[in-house]
Amino acid sequence: MSQSDNSFEPNVIDDEMLQKAVEEQWPEDIRNIAKAEGGIDFKDVMELQLSFRNILQIDNLWQFENLTKLQLDNNIIEKIEALESLVHLVWLDLSFNNIEVIEGLDTLVKLQDLSLCNNRISKIEHMDTLQELQIFSIGKNNLTTLENVVYLRRFKNLRALNLTGNPFCDEEQYMLFVVAHLPGLVYLDFKLVSDTTREVAISNYQYLTDLLEHEEAQALAQLEEKQAQQKELEYHKTAFVEYLNGSFLFDSLYAEDTEAAKLAYLPGVDDLLQAYRKDFVSVCENLFNYGLKEYEKREAEVAEFYEGLHEVLTANQEEGRKIILDFENQNKMRLDEIHHASSHDTAESMRAEYNEDILQLSETLMTLEMQMVDQLECRDLENRHHEKLLEISISALEKSLKNELDEELPDDVREFLVDKNVIVNMVNKSHNIHLLKIDMRECDILLNTYHWEAFVKEKALQNEIDRNRNRVKEIFQYIDDLQEQLEKTQIPEPME
Repeated sequence: MSQSDNSFEPNVIDDEMLQKAVEEQWPEDIRNIAKAEGGIDFKDVMELQLSFRNILQIDNLWQFENLTKLQLDNNIIEKIEALESLVHLVWLDLSFNNIEVIEGLDTLVKLQDLSLCNNRISKIEHMDTLQELQIFSIGKNNLTTLENVVYLRRFKNLRALNLTGNPFCDEEQYMLFVVAHLPGLVYLDFKLVSDTTREVAISNYQYLTDLLEHEEAQALAQLEEKQAQQKELEYHKTAFVEYLNGSFLFDSLYAEDTEAAKLAYLPGVDDLLQAYRKDFVSVCENLFNYGLKEYEKREAEVAEFYEGLHEVLTANQEEGRKIILDFENQNKMRLDEIHHASSHDTAESMRAEYNEDILQLSETLMTLEMQMVDQLECRDLENRHHEKLLEISISALEKSLKNELDEELPDDVREFLVDKNVIVNMVNKSHNIHLLKIDMRECDILLNTYHWEAFVKEKALQNEIDRNRNRVKEIFQYIDDLQEQLEKTQIPEPME
């Protein structure tokens, strides 16, 4: 059956179909063994063949979490979907279906071989994450534009490509265009790319490929710069000082402050604002540098804490090993003594005494384990700036009332230079906006610091709880083993 064969009702991928498909591909003897042991676990299946089953929709494959090879060819599938969990796929065949769009492949980052032949695809797209791709077959689709092949340049490992049967294959320069734009290609349409073809292709399209290489180099440089900036920002966030290395916080004070924009027209305010900006940014940068230094100190303190904890744990474990070793050195000898005791009563007495010693050992080890278990000045600048701005504003009001202002002011600015209460309210409103921004940033720093401290403590505590639980289990198991050995030790029969 092919994609055009619709003589049967569409099927869904259910457990019954999957079970049958798995059984069919396993030898009969292995299949019988698996059935006898409770059935085949889909997690153990590495390859799955679902060809020629009239499947319309992909579904229920999440159970095959270790699948590396999947065949879904020769069905009537219309959409690539429900493959997100198959992150170990290396080989995927979706040929001979009714797929129109390449999609749903983002998580398949290990994919090396992909076949989409004989579908209805008109554009190569949505494959950016498939950087391991080596073999790609997309013949007999609806690809009409040769430039679409340029998309494949991002796959540096691509060595074999099948495009045969697409409309653009009829173009005279088809082969040379593809070979020129994909210099790493070894096979095209199932044929080895000859050196002669490669030389002619490079010669014919050198101008275009040089331009592409230049654009790609620029894009790569921009990407690397963006990644470096993001990495640096993440480091700053870890230190709780993001966006304090510059004017970011200062600019945010005025981003929503409409009153400040009007007040800026008053004589002397611009100079005041520039001085305020300079001092504010300087304080932010000092805080930024201080924050980075404090972060390094915190990291060093945490490392020192875990180093000290490791030393204490090592000493504790060494002491525990010594206690057990001393006990073990006497263990076999004492069991032999019990076994060869002169009488039953003597053996019972020795066994009871030895059992007490085992319980004492347990107490000693548990006691040892329990000992182990028990073991920012921006606001001041804003206030000073507010006082000076208020002085300038009231002075401007007084000059305005006396018609002594030389500057030409916008009408909306002159409107508030009529009453002292109006201008004081404007300055106070601007001041409150700035203080709110500063308070919020300070609160962020403090909260992040508290959260970090809580996380470090919680992590250290949880690690110790987990270690302690495992150690207690080991002690109980060891004591149980000793008591079991003691119980199994044969003693002389009692005298009649």
